[in-house]
Amino acid sequence: MSIVMGVDQHRAQITAEWIDLASGEISRARVRPADRVGVRRFLARFAGEQLEVALEATTGWRFLVEELRAVGAVVHLAEPAETAARRGNKKRAKTDRADARHHRELLLAGRLPESWIPPDHILDLRAEVRLRHTLIEQHSEWQQRIQAVLYHHGCPQRRQLMKGDGRDWLASLALPAVARQQLTVSLQMTDSLDVLLAPLTKELRDYARRQTGCRALSDSYYGIGELCAVTILAELGDCRRFENSRDAVRYGGMETVASNCISCSGCFGLRDVAGVRDPLAALSLDLQRKRDSQAVGAVAPRAELAVADPVVDRAG
Repeated sequence: MSIVMGVDQHRAQITAEWIDLASGEISRARVRPADRVGVRRFLARFAGEQLEVALEATTGWRFLVEELRAVGAVVHLAEPAETAARRGNKKRAKTDRADARHHRELLLAGRLPESWIPPDHILDLRAEVRLRHTLIEQHSEWQQRIQAVLYHHGCPQRRQLMKGDGRDWLASLALPAVARQQLTVSLQMTDSLDVLLAPLTKELRDYARRQTGCRALSDSYYGIGELCAVTILAELGDCRRFENSRDAVRYGGMETVASNCISCSGCFGLRDVAGVRDPLAALSLDLQRKRDSQAVGAVAPRAELAVADPVVDRAG
């Protein structure tokens, strides 16, 4: 490497600090606006140089990685929580320039805690999976609002309001005008989300039927269906980057630890760790139950769950 750079990205601006190892000269720059065109213009000066760059895995990292690789740079994606922890206990003013310098120094010292950079097709699949997860959460929230309105006005409890004669029952209730308006809006939002979810769910199911790793998961393990399998592929990506199943569980955001329980001693509970990924919560528990397996290959054969070539993967 001849140039080592640290980058701190925000929506308004991107701050960069780099050192030329040949001359020892340290330079800084700010990129405004912080968009693809501005970044491309800034990076043009480094074309043909041996450039290594460190940036945090926060919002905006994807297009930065793409533009950096376009000029031949070697990109290191830093894990945000561990990177911040390596500042030490001493309180210091936190600025964009200080963050960029911190990334550069960690990279130069070989102490940068790196995150995996998935290939584009896995990033796209992950975005689709998380979009569906968000829509489902919103769907549940609107249904919970309906139940809250009914309880607030003393209506009897009833589940499965969206099925069978549930809607007819809602229409028959004697409610104030404002409460009726709340129910009408909630039902309309629920119906709209159903319309949005249907094609997205179908696309993910079709993908799972084509993809080798997803089929291996569904065929080998009871309870893992098409949607669960495609979520595992999207979130775990190339399972060869995990040394064992416990690493995969930690990546999912939960791990089993001894807890100080009031009622008993030595019981086990679940502790959240940095980087919780909601779509993997159920998977994490399942993997923990299978932690006696020899490796992540127990979830699916390594060669099958490994990230496939984008062309082969999409074509099935």
